[in-house]
Amino acid sequence: MALQSWLPVPKGSHFSLANLPFGIISNSKLRTPRPAIAIGEDALDLSDFAKNGGFSELPSIKDHIGVFSERSLNSFAALGRPVHREVRSYLQSILSIATPYPSLLKDNQALKESSILSLKDVTTHLPLEIGDYTDFFAGVNHAFNIGTLFRGPENALQPNYTHLPVAYHGRASSVVVSGTPIHRPYGQIIVDPAATPKVPTFTPCRRLDIELEMGMFVCKGNKMGKRIGVNSAEDSIFGYVLMNDWSARDVQMWEYVPLGPFNAKNFGTTISAWVVLADALEPFRVTGLENKTTLQEYLRQEQKESVFDIALEVDLTIMCLAKSMEAANGNTTTITRTNACNLLWSFPQMLAHHAVSGCTMRVGDLLGSGTISGTESGTQGSLLEQIQGGKVALKLNHGEERKFLQDGDTISIRGVAGQDENSLVGFGSCVGRIDPAIPF
Repeated sequence: MALQSWLPVPKGSHFSLANLPFGIISNSKLRTPRPAIAIGEDALDLSDFAKNGGFSELPSIKDHIGVFSERSLNSFAALGRPVHREVRSYLQSILSIATPYPSLLKDNQALKESSILSLKDVTTHLPLEIGDYTDFFAGVNHAFNIGTLFRGPENALQPNYTHLPVAYHGRASSVVVSGTPIHRPYGQIIVDPAATPKVPTFTPCRRLDIELEMGMFVCKGNKMGKRIGVNSAEDSIFGYVLMNDWSARDVQMWEYVPLGPFNAKNFGTTISAWVVLADALEPFRVTGLENKTTLQEYLRQEQKESVFDIALEVDLTIMCLAKSMEAANGNTTTITRTNACNLLWSFPQMLAHHAVSGCTMRVGDLLGSGTISGTESGTQGSLLEQIQGGKVALKLNHGEERKFLQDGDTISIRGVAGQDENSLVGFGSCVGRIDPAIPF
């Protein structure tokens, strides 16, 4: 039976009582960003909740109550998964229709009057301060599809792909919260690939793409020189977000040899505003894609159900720049439907590999999964795959077509786990609009 709250939670809400994702909010009355949880169409302001004695029945958090007044979730994350679990369980009991703390709510009307805010009246911010951001390449279907475009199916995957989680270091300063516009980037591109010699042109990107990903935040680091064991790495995982790693494909083609992506990736990465705690996704564990390679011992994970059954969708909305980012007006096409289980490598494996050299991981570090694609048409997580490298156009509603993104296009990613519409565990949305390049 689904958990029920005394707060109204619409059927089909991503933010059921079974979820309670954490984020950072502000509003017109108090512009200082502070922690909150989302439930239904509301947010529970944890700073106000704490000041009004909301945690009085949870004495174990007494010495750490200040974490709910900070501008990010880093300090809360650093308390560790046992504390995250205890706080989330306590908040579920407070918000439950069958709460064991009826007197707390009855005698403290301020908890309801000032701590509960409508989501439509709050502004969301980056949930954590991100020190480092690393993007992996764990979506094997995407890797195969892209490799096939450039090297043929026989050589689609590089020889190392099934032996280790491939990744590149991204730019943490360019990670933005859902709703932040992304300016079309400039870069060097080769206009005529057949020309000899190849002479680049400096211009706004002409082949702007998306990458549908999941992101994971670290809550427990390691000292330099020490490793993180793959079978204990779950203790280092705070929670998960949706991610769009925007990609300038033409810039990437010219710059990536020999050291990999740089300006093609560093201009913007969008994440969803609400962090779904790792414990909230435990019921949705499934087995990932089979890796037939014999792995090095440090990557051998005992937990076979190491990824999550999360339904993912991507919408492309055509709109004028003057319109709201959320305004669809019938010009929205769902271009991708896939699932987060389409990964060859799990996040514990990514984390273990990242630290195996002795690399220091820190609270707030962000790891991306890489593009998540299925094997069927309409399940690919990038436009480059869907248009077969530019050979075909993507058909949109009302006769429109796209190969790559145009100015004014908006990408919205959604992700949700569960079948019971009264107890869904979802992420809300991860939204970004493409604005024109800033003139030099």
